[in-house]
Amino acid sequence: MTIKVLEPGPLTTVQDVGRWGRQSLGVPVAGPMDSVSHRLANLAVGNAEACATLEVTLNGPTSEFRRELWFAVTGADFELRLDETVVPIGVAHQARRGSVLRFGSRAAGARAYIGARGGFDVPLVLGSRSTDLASGFGGLGGRRLRAGDLLAVGTDAETAPRPVPQVPFPLPHGGATIRVIGARPDDDDGTRCGEDAMTRLATTRFTLAAESNRMGYRLTGPPLRLADETPLLSAPTLCGTVQVPPSGQPILLMADRQTTGGYPRIATVISADLPRVGQLAPGDWIRFEWCDRPAAVAALIAQQQTLMRTVSW
Repeated sequence: MTIKVLEPGPLTTVQDVGRWGRQSLGVPVAGPMDSVSHRLANLAVGNAEACATLEVTLNGPTSEFRRELWFAVTGADFELRLDETVVPIGVAHQARRGSVLRFGSRAAGARAYIGARGGFDVPLVLGSRSTDLASGFGGLGGRRLRAGDLLAVGTDAETAPRPVPQVPFPLPHGGATIRVIGARPDDDDGTRCGEDAMTRLATTRFTLAAESNRMGYRLTGPPLRLADETPLLSAPTLCGTVQVPPSGQPILLMADRQTTGGYPRIATVISADLPRVGQLAPGDWIRFEWCDRPAAVAALIAQQQTLMRTVSW
């Protein structure tokens, strides 16, 4: 085994790009909360973008390297120390055998990603190494890391280690304004939500409740009153869907979301802003800003072009 976990941090899990293509069977996607930072962690150490990384939440693990290994940390702005030396985010570093990586204070963002050259080698479950905490499979036994865990790292990599740019979006520092596409007023969800709820969604500053997790963010604020509160048949869910339950307190679905849901869907976060949403923490604020589809597509293209330039270095 290549890495020993000395202290696990509050929530550290193994994640790759996710368990896609299984939602029709009731299997959640899982995967990284911030897919961009996950990709950058792999690119920094020369891995394929789909290799498994460690997702760190709020505070990082303390880890001992059992052999020489290239690693990189991306995402949230943490202070990092390799033994007694402060090392920067977004740069590949070569750890010696016996070296210890420690996470210090966090300045912005909520989640960091540890990439190791060769990728973290845990068993594939339904085509993915991602940890699904709700279902209890993937990663290391479907759970968060614990002290004493031993992690294997693969031996294959695509390219040499390289520096990568900072994430192509501002890291949240206490909150963020997020762009969403609203439910169409002439479809079922739009009719049920009504104009008043749509207006309030975009004019309210919500707070992520303490109960927020990888499955979804519970948002607190003045309740949204729907035009039609009759029960609704369940339908497939997307990451970034904003649901309105009977309480009127929205739920923003995230990586470990259920595959179907029956609450009205008032809006959906645009794809380019999902990684930034993944960097929010309980207690942070969130505002929603309406966005049309052409602008959403343009934002995603710009983000992907930034990442493609990194690959071409």
